[in-house]
This record gives sequence, C-alpha cells and structure tokens, in this order.
Amino acid sequence: MPTIYELTSAGDRYFDGLVDKFSRSLYQAPRGELRLAMLDYLLPQMLSLNHQPVLDVGGGLGQQAAWLAERGHPVTMAEPSLDMLDYAQQWHREAKGLPHEAIRYVHAPLQALINEAPGPWPLITCHAVLEWLGDPRAAMAILASLLAPGGQLSLMVFNRDALRFSNAVKGNLEKALSDRLEGKGKRQRLTPISPVTHSEVVAWGGENQLEVTEVAGIRVFQDYLRHPPASEKEAETLLALEKQYCRHDPHWRLGRYLLYTFTKSETAT
Repeated sequence: MPTIYELTSAGDRYFDGLVDKFSRSLYQAPRGELRLAMLDYLLPQMLSLNHQPVLDVGGGLGQQAAWLAERGHPVTMAEPSLDMLDYAQQWHREAKGLPHEAIRYVHAPLQALINEAPGPWPLITCHAVLEWLGDPRAAMAILASLLAPGGQLSLMVFNRDALRFSNAVKGNLEKALSDRLEGKGKRQRLTPISPVTHSEVVAWGGENQLEVTEVAGIRVFQDYLRHPPASEKEAETLLALEKQYCRHDPHWRLGRYLLYTFTKSETAT
C-alpha cells in the first residue's frame, strides 16, 4: 500500500513577488533555454503521449502546461503562487494564443490537490517542485495517490549530487565537504531548500508502488563550463552534446536536474 504522510505547506517555498526575477534568472537565460530545449527533446521519448488528460503540478510560469496543451492534452495546471498563475494565464492567452478551455487553472499547493484535483490522473507532470518543499518524500506519496493505476508520472528534481559537485568546481570546498547545500535566507531564494539524490527519489517511488521506467540528466555539462558558449554555433554544439549524453551512464547522474518517468503498478490501490 502507498505510504501517505502528513504534509502541510509550512516550510515550503513559493514565488509570490518573484515572477520577474524567476523569469529573468531561469527562463530568459541560457540555462533556462537549454532546460526547455531538453524537455522538448526528452519528453516524447520518455512518455507515452496520446492526448490523455494531464495534471501539471507546480506549473510555475506555464511553459510545461503550454507544451502539453499545444499537443492536444487537456491540461489542469496547479500552482500555489497566485502571481505565477496570473502570469501563466496571461502568457497562454496573449503570447501562445491558447483557447480558454485548453487549460484549467487551480490555485493550490501540491498538498491540496487531493481535494482540488483528485483524479485519478493518467499523466502527471511535476517538474522542479519537490526541491522547494519542506518534505519532498511526503509529496511523492501524494503524487502517487493522484495517479491512476498504470499511469505515468513525469518528475524532474534538482540533483543534490550535481549541486555538491558544482560547488567543488567553483572552489566552495568546505561547503561541499560539509554538505550544506540547501538554500537558506533571502539571498538564496532561488537555491532549492531540499535538493534530492537519485537514490532518495527511487526509494520514495518504491514506497508508493511507482517504478522508474526512464531517467535522464538535464544540463549535464552546461553548469560545469569554465566559460559559457560565446556564439550561437557554440550554443548549438553544447545542446547537441547534452542530447548525446543525457541518458548515458555515468553522465546523466551529474545533470543539474534529473528527469524521471515513473509508472504506477496496474494493481496499485
């Protein structure tokens, strides 16, 4: 039986008042562009997509919800930050030209979706969310409870092992040695509070009758470059390199993000 944990929003980090900074830092910068390009490349390989309804958990600025809606999926996008939800709705309507009925918007944290969007869902996407929660293990149990038997969970998490390695490369040796990697305080509001490891994610899935069927690393090389690409041609070469090795062991293990497909047991209750 799945293990359901008590989980409140206390200790979680939302992004009200940070939409502009979030957009600038993560999506109007090369790292955000590469992340979206890799998702565009990987998701069709890692998921069985047949226009099934999708619950997009912690949808942020709405990029993933738009990607799915444009491919014919009825999308429900849940987001705890009202600022982000408002931004996503406007962007979907004005920039993407999506019809109103393409996406349903739910202003709620992951913990409330048991009541607000109970499903069961054949497909759930939850990208870059668990690392912002005080109890990511409990969140995994909730995601499993929302998923239909035989359903797929596309989960992307911030990789603790890659964060440690990146700190060592940057010369933050004491921080890497002590493993003090969590973001704390106002100055580190865009450093995740709960970076996780591959072994943790796999174990939490197993606790909830979820099997890893696919895994890849995103930004395997980009974060370790001494100098960013200096031209469009170099950026294209970097993207090709990321695509070539994102699913090869051992390279995927050092991706800044780890992308998983979990499948729920057909016999799960």
